[in-house]
This record gives sequence, structure tokens and C-alpha cells, in this order.
Amino acid sequence: MRQLAELLGVGSVEVIKQLMRNGILANINQAVDFDAASSVVVSFGYEVQKPQAAPRASPVRKEEGGELEPRPPVITIMGHVDHGKTSLLDAIRQTNVIATEVGAITQHIGAYQVEVDGRKITFLDTPGHEAFTAMRARGAQATDITVLVVAADDGVMPQTVEAINHARAAGVPIVVAINKIDKPDANPEVVKQRLADLGLVIEEWSGDVVCVSISAKKRQGISELLENLLLVADILELKADPNCPAEGVVVEAGLDKTRGSLVTFLVQKGTLGIGDALVVGNVWGKVKAMFDDLGRHIKKAGPATPVEVLGVNGIPQAGDTFMVVSDEHRARSILEERAAKAQRETSAFSEPLSLSALSAQISSGRVKELNIILKTDVQGSIEPLKDSLERLSTEELKVKVIHSGSGSIIESDVLLALASKGVIVGFNARPQPGARRLAEVEGISIRYYDVIYELVEDVEKALKGMLEPTYTEVVEGHAEVRAIFSAGKKGKVAGIYIKEGKISREASARILRQGEIVCESRIGSLKRFKGDVKEVVAGFECGVGIEGFIDFQVGDIIESYRREEVT
Repeated sequence: MRQLAELLGVGSVEVIKQLMRNGILANINQAVDFDAASSVVVSFGYEVQKPQAAPRASPVRKEEGGELEPRPPVITIMGHVDHGKTSLLDAIRQTNVIATEVGAITQHIGAYQVEVDGRKITFLDTPGHEAFTAMRARGAQATDITVLVVAADDGVMPQTVEAINHARAAGVPIVVAINKIDKPDANPEVVKQRLADLGLVIEEWSGDVVCVSISAKKRQGISELLENLLLVADILELKADPNCPAEGVVVEAGLDKTRGSLVTFLVQKGTLGIGDALVVGNVWGKVKAMFDDLGRHIKKAGPATPVEVLGVNGIPQAGDTFMVVSDEHRARSILEERAAKAQRETSAFSEPLSLSALSAQISSGRVKELNIILKTDVQGSIEPLKDSLERLSTEELKVKVIHSGSGSIIESDVLLALASKGVIVGFNARPQPGARRLAEVEGISIRYYDVIYELVEDVEKALKGMLEPTYTEVVEGHAEVRAIFSAGKKGKVAGIYIKEGKISREASARILRQGEIVCESRIGSLKRFKGDVKEVVAGFECGVGIEGFIDFQVGDIIESYRREEVT
């Protein structure tokens, strides 16, 4: 089918749609007979000539490592706030989910499963791309397809752009749902043009992005959207082994007042059952009870099935992975091994990149792509900076600005850097307090610049493996010279009074005279009551000798400082 689509010069989804109209279900990698293929060719306005001899079909090889079976797709719905994400899910489920949410805005991650024409689809309804990326940052690739909801009356908004960039960074196919087309001021064509400007060219405009116009409120276009989601899922050929020990990911977890720890799992392979012992992140448990998304008791949950579980002896984080093990003793043993391994591991692979560390990783061949999150003070600075950075790409290493925007550096920028192992570069842009704290906790370094050429030059040096560490000065203290004494062959020493901070032996120092620097050196000696001391703090007097300098004058200011490497 892929070869046929290429020969016709059309999208693979269009070929599959035409086959479905003829009553044939096939995926993009599947072969079809001559009659089926010819019907597709004719529908696109071409003539068909039958070959003299049909080639013999090659035998189909079974997948190794277990019997793989088709599984439901897992769909994440993302988009700008109030563009109708939960209303869309409500329309699909035919239940009033949104009425239970505070202020009609989604407050937590929900996992739901629906059945369409006898086929199941699993939906993850998230509060935004931050949660989606936070799960990825912990190693959980839980989503197969992303539905990007854009309001036809509101258009593409900043959070829409961020959602697109986060989905691209995850390598997840995007299906666009243009919502609220029933509104008088709806203008879907403007939305399509803006999406095309962002690189999402829809099939209607000869692109490869599926786009469906819908009204979640009036339930228009929902069937067409579900049909297209199943088509994209068929192209992806989603399969899993239902007969192996279950593995999956934590969607959400919390503490129920009456039942204890309640964890929502998304089973990704195998089948989870009552009584199974499992390891979840840094905790373990035994499945005591399971509930589906409607709260009904169930005994088994297969691949791509969301399920609430009782029996975990702690509260894991969203994005933690779980796996079923033979018994509780094995579970405890695995947790001990993980704790020991976490202490030993210092591999650069597991840590986010920084420009300072990048050059060493480039020289060892471990990094092939540099992902950059670029934030600027004004919108007009983005394009020239982005072009300048991406032009630095070489055959060995590609520079990719995966997200850019104007304004402060926010938490979602830090999460994206963590998930994509990228670096954050701020041009006249500073982080918000929450983003700064998150960056410190996760070990993400943020580089700041106010001159364009310095920014580009630093990245270029990093690509060449030449970046030198950046240092900053930290002033430790100031002292005033109040007397000058002879020190024999050593020259002269100064009697000083520490006005603020402290003066430390062997620290760097500069002599300031009427505000001008007359010498930069280091403190060679520090004495108090004829005895050597390491440091003297504010409010005390002492004698000081400066290496290579004897021309003291009463009133000089000695500034003590140290240099710290900026990571």
C-alpha cells in the first residue's frame, strides 16, 4: 500500500480511505490484490494495465519474542485552555464528564476507554502539555496519537503552539480537530493557514496531517474524527503481547480516605490480574482490586487498557513504570537493586544536556542532535536567532530549536528540556520563580544572553567541542586601608578594617583607589595579633599582604572575591 500511495502521489491515509469505501480494511504495510489496487487507481483518475505475470508473494514471517496481537490506540487530547478538550471527550463518551470538573477546566489526568464500531480506543485527558511532557521526562511513552484541539473562533494560541512542539518532541503523530465550527465567528480556514505556517500542513492542502472540523457541543464531526483516528492507528500497526507479564505506566495516583493508595495504570503489554505482585517506580504492591474507567470491578486488564488498582503500598509518581513480578520477595529485591543502581549511576546519558557538558559528549560521539528551547523578550527576536542557530548544523550534529517563544522561561520549558534532553537559552528572558526552582531540582541549566553574537558563538563553540567554562565573580568582602607598615624584605603590609563580608587568605583581590582599580592580585598573607589566620570577618582589624603590590595608600579599598564556574 505504501508503494501504491507513492506512485499515485497521494497521502497513505487517502489510499486507505478509498479501500474502506470499497469494503476493504488494510494498513499501509499490507499488500492487496490487483482488483483492489486497480479500484483505488481508477478512483484517482488513472488507467490500469494488468501485468503479464504477478510476482509470487513472499512468505510472511512471524514476529519473534511472543505472539503479538492488535491493541487499541492510546490517544492524548491537547490544546489551548477552554478550546474544548474535555467537551470533545464528553461528546465521545456520551457522558457529562465536564460537569464534574471545577470551573469546567480539567483538574487532573483521566484515562477513559470507548468502543467504536466494535473497536476500542483509549483516551488520556490531560490538563495540558506539561503533564504529557512530565510523563515523558520520566521515561513514559504512553501516547500513540495526539489530538490537537483548536477552537475555530479563537484560533492558534500560545498553548496550541507549545502543545505542537511537545508532541513533535515526543515523535507522536498529530491529528487536528478544529472545534466550535458552529459558532458565528468561526473561521477554520484561518486556523488551517496558521497551522501550515507552523509546519502542520493538512491533507486538504496536500499535506500529511489529518484534520477534522467538529463541534463538540453539538456532536458534529465526532464520527469522522473517530474514523480517522482508527485509520491513523491502522497505519501505525499497533500491537502488543497480551500473554506476557504485564507492564505499563502510572497515569495518576492518589490517596483515597477509605481505601488507601489508589493508582491509575495504563497497561501497555501483557495482562494485569487480581493477585499479581508488581513493582511501581520506587514502591511495590499486590493487586487487591481493579476497577475500569466507569468504576466497575474487573478481574483482568489487557494491553492499552486503563485501570484503577488497589494494593500498592505507596503513592508513585505519574509517569512511573510498573511491571508484574513473580512474588513479593522478588519485588523487594528489585527495589533494593534500583536504589543501589541509582547511587552508582552518574552516566551523562541519564542527565539533561548543558552547553558546558556538550563538547565532551560531542567528541565522544554520544550526541548527534542538540535540542534547544529558545525564549526571548520580544517576538521579533525569535526568527533571526532561530535561523542563526539552525544554520550551525553540520552533517555530524544537527541543531534543532524544538520550541521558541517570547516572555519568561516557565515550568513547561524546563519540563520540555528535561524530556528532550535539550538546553534552555534565554535572550533577555529570565525564568519565573517556579521554573527556577524546578530547574534546580532537576539539574537543568539555563543560559542567559543579551548579545546575539555571544549566544550564537557559544553554541558554535559547543558544537566544535571548544566551549570554555563560564565564570562569575562572587564578592566576599570589602576592607579599608587605615595604616601602612614595613615588612622588611617582603615590602609593605596594610593595616585594614573589614567593613563588610570577610577577607580570606589566598582569595583573589583588587585594590580600589577613588573608585578605580590600581591592582588585581591575590591575598598572600593575613595576620591578626601577629598570628596567621585564614579569614577575618566584618567589624575587625588585621594586617594584610597583597602579592606583587606594596604601593598602599591610606583610604584604599581592598575588595576580596572568588570566581565560580557557571553551569
